[in-house]
Amino acid sequence: MREVELTGAGALKDGEMKAYEAGETKVLLARVNGTIHAVGATCPHYGAPLAEGALCGTRIICPWHHASFDVTTGDLLEPPAFDALPRYDVRIEGDRVFVVLPDEAADRRTPPMVKHDVQRDKRTFAIVGGGAAGYMAAQTLREDGFEGRVVMITRENRLPYDRPNLSKDYLQGHAEPEWMPLRDDEFFTLNDIDIMRGREVTRIDASGRTITFSDGESITYDVVLVATGGVPRELQGQGKGLPNIFLLRSYADADAIIGAAVPKSRAVVIGASFIGMEVASSLIERQCSVTVVAPGGVPFEKTLGKEIGAYFKRLHETKSVKFRLGANVAKFEGTVRAEAVVLENGDRIDADLVVVGVGVKPATGFLAGVELSTDGGVIVDEHLRATDSIFAAGDVADFPSPFTGERTRIEHWRTAMQQGRIAAHNMLGKNVPYDSVPFFWTRQFGVSLQYVGHAKEWDWITILGSPADEDFIAYFVKDKRIRAVAGMNRSADIATVEGLMRENRMPSPDEVRKKGFEFRR
Repeated sequence: MREVELTGAGALKDGEMKAYEAGETKVLLARVNGTIHAVGATCPHYGAPLAEGALCGTRIICPWHHASFDVTTGDLLEPPAFDALPRYDVRIEGDRVFVVLPDEAADRRTPPMVKHDVQRDKRTFAIVGGGAAGYMAAQTLREDGFEGRVVMITRENRLPYDRPNLSKDYLQGHAEPEWMPLRDDEFFTLNDIDIMRGREVTRIDASGRTITFSDGESITYDVVLVATGGVPRELQGQGKGLPNIFLLRSYADADAIIGAAVPKSRAVVIGASFIGMEVASSLIERQCSVTVVAPGGVPFEKTLGKEIGAYFKRLHETKSVKFRLGANVAKFEGTVRAEAVVLENGDRIDADLVVVGVGVKPATGFLAGVELSTDGGVIVDEHLRATDSIFAAGDVADFPSPFTGERTRIEHWRTAMQQGRIAAHNMLGKNVPYDSVPFFWTRQFGVSLQYVGHAKEWDWITILGSPADEDFIAYFVKDKRIRAVAGMNRSADIATVEGLMRENRMPSPDEVRKKGFEFRR
């Protein structure tokens, strides 16, 4: 162990945090209620500098992807990080601040977990789905002290992996395959988490508490979490079975697109929301010629509004993406493979590959004895419970919003992880309400946009700054309340907004328009 003085740290004010370098160790100091705390300074998720995020009470919110940690302990509060921060002892001597560091300080700390002990707990908790929500639930169950059997069932032959990167770095060729798994085999073995890979679930019976597989085998469970995510929507009857028409949901889908996207290929992307636009960006990186076809007037119009959508259209056009907006696909030409996309007005777009990104629907057709919403979502309460023995999280969960009371379903990676963690707490009877704030991000051609909150619709959008300058913050207002905030190059503000939304302390639309308004204040 070694003790290091951090110069000037005694000047920290309450509610402030600052990063320091102590040799090769990065330390974050924060003063909360008169006490200085020291933890690791970088987020274990992607290595973001936490000092550039927000300190809301004792909660640190990462500036990049909004993982959050308790500054007094370093403990993980919310994903997408899986590990906690290292915590360091602090000694105060007058105005001098010293931290005690190990000789070899790690940048993260895996939370302690229990193992399976059949003598102490004979229950089986099943998790159907090997994505973000399912993984986070499995880890949380072991963190919370569950010693029964944990079994995760996935239709893929892979460990849980970083699905958002399928349309981003991985599709671009900037992320190696070994970088994609969330954890390695050793983690699941060490923590006694059984993973049944390549297994297709055909029925979950709530009354019999059984899970049946496509081969006719079945297992029984005591409690099950349904976290099967979404199934990509297809263009009905158009080009079905043609080998160069792709959906993008799985690792195998991404690999198939990569195999077809040779340089100078003519790619048509159908859909101008997040999957479509991220795929378009990635295919340009692979030196393809890309045309985006969508019925709306601008990309992201239903989510981000016309002005921000128009910015993204211009960004893509500067990178040679072509658009056919206000258009619908009539059919595909070709018998052995798609050779062209034909629009309803008769226009023909030559194609070597086609990627269809027109949304997803909940993967819930195998459920029996569970109430579903009109779009197929699993209707759950504020604890993400559907029945006495069934919980749901992620894309499939139709839940009551803690902020508006409206029932909603959110298809965001981080929301899935948040819900997986909360569902795991409640599978163990903790009765923790789901009150997390939704957050998502997109990155296209090196430009990042962050979005916090949730606004299915809005009365108006107020934008301060300029999308064209890639420096703005936008407020989505409904019923005189700010329901969501989006921005570029405003990561500290966006992180602070999450903290304010969580504490129900958001300012009014009029307040944020005032000159000199600061969220951190």
